[in-house]
Amino acid sequence: MVDLRKEYPRPQLVRKDWLCLNGEWEFEIDNACVGEWKKYWERPSLDGKITVPYCPESDLSGVGHKDFMNCVWYRKAITLPESFQGKRTVLHFGAVDYFATVYVNGKKVGTHMGGYTPFAFDITDALTDGENVIMLSAFDDLRSNKQPSGKQSHRFNSYGCFYTRTTGIWQSVWLEPVDAARVETYRVYPDVANAAVTLQFQVTGASIGGKLSVNASYEGADMGSASTVVNGNAVTLTLSLKEAHLWEIGEGRLYDLSVSLEKNGAVADSFCGYFGLREVGLTDKGMTLNGKPFFGRFVLDQGFYPDGIYTAPSEEALKNDIVCSMQLGFNGARLHQKVFEPTYLYWADKLGYLVWGEYPSWGISISDASAMKNYLREWLESVERDFSHPSVIGWCPFNETWDSFNEGNARQCGDVLDMIYRATRYTDPTRPCIDTSGNYHVVHCGLWDVHDYEQNPKKFASYYAKIDEGIVADQSYRKEPKRQIYDGTPVFMSEYGGIKWDVSSPSDSWGYGVSVKTEEEFIARYKGLTDVLLDNEHMMGFCYTQITDVEQECNGLLTYDRKFKFDPAIFHAINTRKAKIEE
Repeated sequence: MVDLRKEYPRPQLVRKDWLCLNGEWEFEIDNACVGEWKKYWERPSLDGKITVPYCPESDLSGVGHKDFMNCVWYRKAITLPESFQGKRTVLHFGAVDYFATVYVNGKKVGTHMGGYTPFAFDITDALTDGENVIMLSAFDDLRSNKQPSGKQSHRFNSYGCFYTRTTGIWQSVWLEPVDAARVETYRVYPDVANAAVTLQFQVTGASIGGKLSVNASYEGADMGSASTVVNGNAVTLTLSLKEAHLWEIGEGRLYDLSVSLEKNGAVADSFCGYFGLREVGLTDKGMTLNGKPFFGRFVLDQGFYPDGIYTAPSEEALKNDIVCSMQLGFNGARLHQKVFEPTYLYWADKLGYLVWGEYPSWGISISDASAMKNYLREWLESVERDFSHPSVIGWCPFNETWDSFNEGNARQCGDVLDMIYRATRYTDPTRPCIDTSGNYHVVHCGLWDVHDYEQNPKKFASYYAKIDEGIVADQSYRKEPKRQIYDGTPVFMSEYGGIKWDVSSPSDSWGYGVSVKTEEEFIARYKGLTDVLLDNEHMMGFCYTQITDVEQECNGLLTYDRKFKFDPAIFHAINTRKAKIEE
C-alpha cells in the first residue's frame, strides 16, 4: 500500500485545521504543450491517474513514465469541510518542477516558477458551494539551461552521477482555512549568551491593531512568554527563556513554540512551532557550535529513492536516512544538489544532525542573465524557508562551476558567484556561506572548500602536506595551479572517497577511481583516506561521497534500498576518532 505522506508538511508552522490533498489525482502528459491553447482547465476529466505527491517518473506515482515530459496536467475535484466556512482558503504546494500554473473552477489563480520551493494561493474568490475542481499544469524543460536541475539526467537514461528526472508535483499538496488577519512566516534568531530568542513575524495587513502573543516551553515546562501590539506587517518580539537547553550535535533539544494573534477580542490565528537554542560561528581554526569548535564529519546525501525518486516513500524513510548516517559515525550531511523536504529538516533538528543547505545549481547556465534571474529568486526562497531550522549550519548555492569558467566568460561567472554569495549573506548573516563547493573560489568566505577523489591514501596525504606553505593541491589546483591562491583559512574537504562497491554487480555501475576488489580493501581505503583528513591540523571537516548508492552510482555505504553494505560499527569507529583540531 502506498504511503500518501499524510504528515503535516510544514513542521515549524502547524495549524490544527487543514486538508491533505495527497492521493489520487487525474493526470495527463502534454508533450506538445498545447494544453493552454486547448483550454485543458475547462475539461471535465483527464486521461489518466496519478498518486500525488510522487512524480510521474516514480513507481509510487502509479505512472512510471521515465521519458522526457515537456508539460503535465493534474486535476482533482474536492469538497471543502464545514470547518472551512467563513474562512479564507489557501492552497499550498510543497514543490512542483518546474513552472506551475494553477486553476480553480476554470479560473487561473496564480503561477510559480521554480522546482524546489513551496508556494501558495488564496483561492477563496474562485470557490463555489459543493464540489470544486483544482487543476495544475507544470512545464518542465531542464535541457534549456535556464532552469536548475541538479542531478536530473539531461540524457534519455541515467548515467554516471546523473539520475532519473522529476517532473511536476513531488511534495505535498494541502489546503488550510485562515483568517484575513494571520501570520505568514516567521524567523528565529537564537541568543545563546542571554538564553533568549528574537522572533520576527511577517503578518497580513488585516493583522494591524491586533495583539501577537508567544509562549515557549521545554518538555512541557513553561519557559517564558511575550506579547506586543501589531503596528505593521513586520512584528519583532524578544523572548527571554527561563532555562537554557542548548541544541547540540546528537542532542536535538527543541523548545516548543505557541503563537496566537488576537484581533477585535477574538483569536484570529494560532499555530505551533519549535526552535533550537544554538549559534554557529567561523574562526581561523574552523566552525563553532555555541562557541565551541567542532570537526564536521559529514556525508553526501542526494535525497533520491528507488521508488519515489525525489520524494521519500514515508516520513520514516526520511528519519531513517539520518539514523543510518549517525550509526556510521557521521554528525551531519551535505544536502547535495537538491532542496530537501521540510520534514527531513525536522528530523535533523530533532536528532541533532548538522546539515549544509544547497541548491541544485547544475543544469543552469550561470553566464545567462535571464537564467540567473530565475536562479536567484528561488535560491533566496529556499534560504528563507529553512532559515529557522537549527540543523542548518551553512549555505552553498553552487557546486563545481568550473565548466562555466571557459574562455571568454570567466569574469562574468565570477561576478555572478560574488553576487549570489553576497545576496545570501544579506539574507542570512547568521551562517557561513560557501560561494561554490569545490573548484575555483571567487569569495574569501572564511573556509577553503575543496573536492578530491584521489583513491591512494599516500598521494591524498601528499596533496595536503604543504598547507603551512600556502599550497592546497586539490583537484582544481592540480588542473590549474595558478588559477587561484589559497587564502590561509581552514580547509573543508566537502567531497572525497566515492569508493565503488557494488553488491549487485550491474554492468553499468559507476564510482570514482579504480574499484576495490574485496570488502577488506574497501574498508582499508576508506580508513586510509579518512585518517589523512582527521590527522591534518588544517582540516575543519570532511564530507564522504556518499551515504547511499543512487541508481548506477554505487559508492554508497548503504545500497539504494537502504541496506548497510558493511557493519556500520566499523565506520563509526573510523569516523568518530578524535581529529587533530580536537586534540
